[in-house]
Amino acid sequence: MSDAGNRQPATGNRSIQRLVAIGAALEAGIGVAAFLLGGPMAAAAAVIGSSVAMAAQIVAVTALKPAMKGTQAQFNQKWVLGMAARFASFIVLAVLMFVLKDTMPIAWMAAGYLGLLLVLLFAETRFLT
Repeated sequence: MSDAGNRQPATGNRSIQRLVAIGAALEAGIGVAAFLLGGPMAAAAAVIGSSVAMAAQIVAVTALKPAMKGTQAQFNQKWVLGMAARFASFIVLAVLMFVLKDTMPIAWMAAGYLGLLLVLLFAETRFLT
């Protein structure tokens, strides 16, 4: 008899689940704040920015988590990969801001991106331990 339905998620999966839960709560808070301060278009722009940041953080933490117990060289390689993911997300955000500059308030897009990315970046050690 299989107990596949009773399996507990691996430790790495739990940290990613916590990251997603906290990130989603932050993203919702950023969206609500933007809505209250700037209206529905500000909320949409802030959620777009924070979604790009959330994707970057998930990629970065997912890449770095397995290397936490590896050698220094493995850790450095995965850390650089995480930084590259964040830089790529910045490029994606810049392209979105350029494309949507006439329809969305890009300052809110930047605020959503920075608001989520910086908070999760400083809290990253919690997700990696």
